[in-house]
Amino acid sequence: MNGIKKMKGEPAFAFVVNFLMMMLAFSLCRVFFYLANASLFTDMTFGHFMGLMKGGLQFDLTALLYTNALYLVMQILPFPFRYNELYQKIAKWIFVVTNSLAIIGTNIDVVYFRFTGRRTTSSVFSEFENEGNLGKVFEDAIISNWYVFLFVILLIFAVCKFYYFPRKQEKAKAGWTYYLCHTGLFCLFVYFTIIGIRGGFGAYVRPITMSNANQYVNKSNESAIVLNTPFCVYRTLSRSPYKDPKYFRSRNEMEQYFSPMHYPKPTGQFKPMNVVIIIMESFGKEYIGYFNHDLDNGTYKGYTPFLDSLLAESLSFDYSFSNGRKSIDAMPSILSSIPMFKEPYVLTPYYVNEINSIASLLGEKGYYSAFFHGAPNGSMGFQAFAKSAKFKDYFGMDEYDGPDAFDGTWAIWDEEFFQFFAKKMGGFKQPFVTSIFSASSHHPFSIPQKYEGKFPKGDKPIHQCIGYSDYALKRFFEAMSKYEWFNNTLFVLSADHTNQVTHKEYTTDAESYSIPIFFYNPGSNLKGKKKELVQQVDIMPSILGYLNYDKPYVAFGNDVLTQYDPNKYNVNYSNQMYQIYRGDMLLQFDGEKPKALYNYRNDRMLQHNLIGKMPVQDTMEVLLKANIQQYLTRMINNELIIK
Repeated sequence: MNGIKKMKGEPAFAFVVNFLMMMLAFSLCRVFFYLANASLFTDMTFGHFMGLMKGGLQFDLTALLYTNALYLVMQILPFPFRYNELYQKIAKWIFVVTNSLAIIGTNIDVVYFRFTGRRTTSSVFSEFENEGNLGKVFEDAIISNWYVFLFVILLIFAVCKFYYFPRKQEKAKAGWTYYLCHTGLFCLFVYFTIIGIRGGFGAYVRPITMSNANQYVNKSNESAIVLNTPFCVYRTLSRSPYKDPKYFRSRNEMEQYFSPMHYPKPTGQFKPMNVVIIIMESFGKEYIGYFNHDLDNGTYKGYTPFLDSLLAESLSFDYSFSNGRKSIDAMPSILSSIPMFKEPYVLTPYYVNEINSIASLLGEKGYYSAFFHGAPNGSMGFQAFAKSAKFKDYFGMDEYDGPDAFDGTWAIWDEEFFQFFAKKMGGFKQPFVTSIFSASSHHPFSIPQKYEGKFPKGDKPIHQCIGYSDYALKRFFEAMSKYEWFNNTLFVLSADHTNQVTHKEYTTDAESYSIPIFFYNPGSNLKGKKKELVQQVDIMPSILGYLNYDKPYVAFGNDVLTQYDPNKYNVNYSNQMYQIYRGDMLLQFDGEKPKALYNYRNDRMLQHNLIGKMPVQDTMEVLLKANIQQYLTRMINNELIIK
């Protein structure tokens, strides 16, 4: 009994007890994360969920060892001052503060995951470093997601309440036996801590990374259940530069399958039309009735009556996808034909590379260019990217000249800012290329007070915002139609990414990227709906092809307006998984080997993994590898333009 009592009085024993308490707390966070987002994880069974929980313990262990490194050292140092009561009180509050931050961090993704489809990494610090309204954003987020806030508070309270103090004991005698035993204990803890942080030990065991979560999942978005946010942040803090994956022995071999070099062969003279590119915040394809006549037994109407009417006069696609899941992924993809692989391009060390863009290429043809975004200048890094893409002017909140219309959180309301956009274009020298990034269909999903009750609220907070922004687009096109050059303008509309969904069909790894992409040239024959695949990186080369652009350039997409390719494919990346769509098939690849193959058109819920069963798998894999290696090596070598 004295031995047990003495053990319970040891600071090292207190560390073990408190650490196990945090392991339990993180498991509870994982359960809470799943329950709050259960609608996004279809076909989940209890047995599979338990497998995800078990897999998550490895990532929790690593994250919590990082988080509690200081606390661990304090409790295992082989010196008797550790038994001091004040020392132990300080140790408690170091434990409580660091682990409370970890609890807050991992539960932020309970909500944020719905917008990004993945766990947050250290890139979040760069994404929001220029935002001056984060206080208001967090306040709105806490109010609208009060249950998350309550869960976090209760869990932190439990950590404080059940914290284990070492039992009081007689003052330790610091003889040679004491130092020898506790030094041995110190070395033992350090040894097993290294094993825990690495995720294993031995020459053949690599430190676990976020991609290791894929070994437990059936669908890539399930990796967010296995992972925790502190682990993802720690593992990406010192992200190493890209490396050539060396799938191919030479560039010539690689370029037999894919090259981003474009050498146009136009069939006519260059057409100096105006180009207007509209990027709609969070406008997932699910919200648009025109694309969803099959939903709700044919009764679904969607939330975009104006876009439905505009689409009837435009060229659109049954299968159109984003290349990423964040707003900062969209601008490089849409305006420069640069996909999102591994991490947002604008947050990589290669952001200083020279790049093509629709503004720079058309600028060589004498075009004026301008980019518009109604948030404070510098927000989300949009102004910086617009500058690197060589847009001649940027119009943000600082330049806005119109009625007082700040939404109180993010930006100028879409209606007023789109009218400002239309008015400014009326004074631009032609030809011009402009782009605008909308803002109102964004969390906290509010609309102007004067329109309360005007738009259907639907099943999700975003739905009435979609209706409001659709109305803003209607007013914008009414203003544009009054210009004499309206018919000499090519309008392109794309969403940046998807958002909240209500139909299970849009929760899959395939459809979670499903967005509208369409082209509208008033009075032309550019109409209809194609079954051909299209992605955001196709927008720039498609515009150039439509205008009969005749100079070489670099782009990872293809012209889908003037060229037809029966073997057209799309690529994207999320949750440490690359995806390639080709024909009816979707292949998922973790960077080393294929993980899943689905017929995404006929098996819409991706329930039947055909890996190893279809001859097309090998062709898709080599195409995807060529895309990945081209992207990584061109980033490394600064080869995103023709020099």
